[in-house]
Amino acid sequence: MTPSTTTVVVPTVGRPTLAVFFSALARQSRPVTAPVILVDDRPSGPDLAQWLAQEVPHHGLDVRVLRAGGGGPARARNIGWRHARSRWVSFLDDDVVPDRDWYETLADDLARAEARDCVGSTGRVRVPLSGHRPPTDWERSTAGLETARWITADLSYRRDALSEVGGFDERFPRAFREDADLALRLGGERRILDGARWITHPVRPADDWASLRQQAGNADDLLMRAVHGRDWHRRAGAPVGRRPRHLAVSAAAAVALAGLVARRRAVALAGLAAWTAGTAELAWARIAPGPRDTDEVRRMVLTSAAIPLAATYHSARGALRHRGARPWRGLPELVLLDRDGTLVHDVPYNGDPALVRPVDGVRESLDRLRAEGVRLAVVTNQSGVASGRLTREQVDAVNARVEELLGPFDVVEVCPHGPADGCGCRKPAPGMLKRACAETGVDPGRAVMIGDIGADVEAASAAGVSAVLVPTPATRAEEVAAARRVAPSFAAAVSSIMAGEW
Repeated sequence: MTPSTTTVVVPTVGRPTLAVFFSALARQSRPVTAPVILVDDRPSGPDLAQWLAQEVPHHGLDVRVLRAGGGGPARARNIGWRHARSRWVSFLDDDVVPDRDWYETLADDLARAEARDCVGSTGRVRVPLSGHRPPTDWERSTAGLETARWITADLSYRRDALSEVGGFDERFPRAFREDADLALRLGGERRILDGARWITHPVRPADDWASLRQQAGNADDLLMRAVHGRDWHRRAGAPVGRRPRHLAVSAAAAVALAGLVARRRAVALAGLAAWTAGTAELAWARIAPGPRDTDEVRRMVLTSAAIPLAATYHSARGALRHRGARPWRGLPELVLLDRDGTLVHDVPYNGDPALVRPVDGVRESLDRLRAEGVRLAVVTNQSGVASGRLTREQVDAVNARVEELLGPFDVVEVCPHGPADGCGCRKPAPGMLKRACAETGVDPGRAVMIGDIGADVEAASAAGVSAVLVPTPATRAEEVAAARRVAPSFAAAVSSIMAGEW
């Protein structure tokens, strides 16, 4: 297997480490021929592609920049892999440094994964630490990446496997637990092979309160529990952590406060003593292994006083927010689209491109899907060809005008047959939808159809595709009543799909 069978996807927030990353990628022992998709996850800012062109020499790398708009690393990775067209997708972080033989070894790792019918391949991570003193609390936390399972700092997945489960769960808003969640949904150790390639993950600078902000991950742990059950720690190889102790220390603080408010001195002192003991135990557990210099001790004492409360708050927030959460489904990979009455106003037997008028809001909605990497296919009945009212050349000219006005489509399927021809492609038959799925390589279960009449919905059902009906004055009342999902407009249909309702 050649390494060009993969696409390298890198989410970024524009860190200065990008220059180091691309320099390492450009100096590989085997030239990188795989496309590189850099997903800019800043909410706003100047065009990262221009910055790269000016500041970072690509050395012949095929780099494409996409925007994610600040939705978090899970969403950025999803946008990246959905735009990829290779069999494999290799995720790297923007602050890692691949070894010089990383790309060459990646090819061997993916070949071994294919031979064993695995869906994933992990890289190996080294975290360089200072050798002249014990590591700080922050450095020890980063060093934990060396033994963590399935971290996306360097992880390759088969694209069809990502599509099957909808990719990364975007309910994880930070780079924490979204990797373990995806790995468990894909089969965990049974289907993800340890690779031989290496990256270096330097310790990023951190301020005094970095460990306090990390407590937001407790909410993500509650999402993991809701989706994967109480034993998810064991299956993911993740430490259980100190959440019960944090809860106890927080309860002691609450008792002290309640006693103070009620003017019950004994209760307040008991709660304060318990809180002080718990805080001191946590602080010492973090101070003892470290350098114990003045700055480190100060940081540990200050943050240890606040960490139990923060952890308890985020745990409660996660428990409430993710109660009853189900496994992630994500966006569809393919949206199938009726043409007349859905994308453009219906002109019966139209063979004149000048008469094409898009439905209001359709172009903007299609562009929303394109930006997410969702593929688009038009499936249209054109019985006027069979009846002699149209030529195929006229149909193609109208379709070209539709694309000119609404943007490109991955597939355009046309049925030229009449109702009495008995073909398998004319809707409500599923032929065109099945062909579009086959041509794009998308499982019908990961596709959704948008149309304006019952035949569109029936064709989707016969093809194993979900459907959303957008009624027009031509839609019969019984068709609306029979449809499982109905939207008042094309834009509303796309919004519901984007929200996972498909």
